[in-house]
Amino acid sequence: MADPVSWLLVERGWAVVGQDGKEIGRVEQVLGDEEKDIFDGLAVGTGLLGKPRYVPAERVSSIVEGRITVDLAKRDVAQLETI
Repeated sequence: MADPVSWLLVERGWAVVGQDGKEIGRVEQVLGDEEKDIFDGLAVGTGLLGKPRYVPAERVSSIVEGRITVDLAKRDVAQLETI
């Protein structure tokens, strides 16, 4: 298993996977205040035509190099706020 990394290292294009291990989408943007080290959440692209969905930081279960796991299932993403 990969070692956890800081939210400050997350880059656009990293995979976002649900609690079942299935990919939900890809990171479009990391939201937070780097100076104060406050992680607010992620803008996650879920398809070519849809607007990114906001995933709050409290839904993030783990961050490892290239992959973020959230406590959501793919079906839950449609209920998230668009950004």
